Amino acid sequence: MKPKKMNKIFLLLISVCSFSWSQDVSKALLKEVTDKLLAQENVSLQFNYNLYSAEANINQETSGKVQLKGKKYRFEYLGIIQLNDTKNTYTIVPENEEVSIVSNEDAESEMNPAKILSFYNEGYRFQWDIAQNVGNKKVQYIKLIPIDSNADIAHILLGIDNQKKEVYKVIETGKNGTQTTITITKYETNTNSPPDLFSFDEKKYIELGYYIIKE
Repeated sequence: MKPKKMNKIFLLLISVCSFSWSQDVSKALLKEVTDKLLAQENVSLQFNYNLYSAEANINQETSGKVQLKGKKYRFEYLGIIQLNDTKNTYTIVPENEEVSIVSNEDAESEMNPAKILSFYNEGYRFQWDIAQNVGNKKVQYIKLIPIDSNADIAHILLGIDNQKKEVYKVIETGKNGTQTTITITKYETNTNSPPDLFSFDEKKYIELGYYIIKE
């Protein structure tokens, strides 16, 4: 066998082994994160959200809060409250004095805020990426590449707090260059929460004069 051909085969083998290692260590870390999440009775997150688009000259930053318990969630963002009690999704818009109610059977395609911590489990290939020190955190990034070549997303960088095994940052880059970043500023588990945190009191909002839309 000629030396050049041998070199090509050797480089190919290194590439395959490197890709396999990158996939394996990425999956192992993500499994630790998912297992820890599933072991919690409830999770409460506060986050910052940044939208950047050079093309559209947009650089906006907002903040929000998500509280999770099993498949139930309460999502507060831009003055809007969204509740899910596993049967229906309730979107409360105080500015418009309006509530929309959608059955979960009809809302499967809607964005579920609870997926901020587990969206990566389907539809992506993994690559081990850079590590950064952020304060007292060591953040390990994993690059997620959509399996669907027609996806609008070019890639996602998922930052994991390597010590706590918790999602710290999600950086999504679109094929058009738009970048959205979610940074978790507070992560709490197993907190004492009101029993009605994920419940919707329709009578209360009717008395307040809200318009109720049932889709």
